[in-house]
Amino acid sequence: MQGTVPTGVKTAVTDTQQPAESAATPSPLGLVRDQIEARLAAAGIADARIDAELLLGHVLDAGRGEIQSAIILDRTLAPEDAETLEPLVARRVLREPLQHILGTAPFRSMELLVGPGVFVPRPETEQVVQYAIDALRILPDAEPIAIDLGTGSGAIALAMATEVPNARVFALEKIPAAHAWAARNFEKIGAENATLTLGDMAEAFTELHGSVAVLISNPPYIPARAIPRDIEVREYDPPTALYGGEDGLDLVRTISRRGLDLVRPGGTLILEHGELQGEAIRAILAADGWRAPATFPDFTLRDRVTTAVR
Repeated sequence: MQGTVPTGVKTAVTDTQQPAESAATPSPLGLVRDQIEARLAAAGIADARIDAELLLGHVLDAGRGEIQSAIILDRTLAPEDAETLEPLVARRVLREPLQHILGTAPFRSMELLVGPGVFVPRPETEQVVQYAIDALRILPDAEPIAIDLGTGSGAIALAMATEVPNARVFALEKIPAAHAWAARNFEKIGAENATLTLGDMAEAFTELHGSVAVLISNPPYIPARAIPRDIEVREYDPPTALYGGEDGLDLVRTISRRGLDLVRPGGTLILEHGELQGEAIRAILAADGWRAPATFPDFTLRDRVTTAVR
């Protein structure tokens, strides 16, 4: 089957009947995709086909849909692109996170820069931040204030800032390496209503005491003795973004107490956490004086977020 190259796919993806310009022979794109998928699956990667198509798309500057169309149209992969692709596949076989290889991670409507030293934002956090966005949107304030504590890549803060443009969003990150990634993303996204700060939550935002409408955090919550199942997590995500003390809730306790200073009466606290931690977190918040603590599941029906009212 022949036809024009799909829009966005580099011309190095050629018709199968087009003669190669070098001694090496172009490979059918579908065959290449299937071979990569098999290698990734053998390495224990669950979504091997998706990763294979995304790696191809990265090399060919094309989206997954364009890669799939090119496969249907019997396009081939030029030898020089195959040479570029191979070390990327080898890195993924060794379970380096796909996002580190691509240099980006999708989050809601954004494409964020990520790499070593910063926690890669997860799809479940996209659901968590929706609680904050909804809470900000229903407020009558001309400029409601929101804070994201431990912003990492900046994903949560930038989602709030871009999707609730009348909000004033403040993001805090303590770890310099993660703060550097957040700074790149703040510059890339360009949300003028978002402010990034490097510092400790015990000292930051004293000028905002009692004025915050929404306080949100995805703190480190893995218990110190727990071992994450995924190699990508335990070997590549920074430990400071993963482990939260003996029971995983040290930072939750700190945020609960600090939040009482920051959040105004009637304001909302939103915490992401592990699926078995909801009951303990509700008890912490209730003991500190937060009202109506409640836990909600994600789309996989695992408890994922707990909210409370000041």
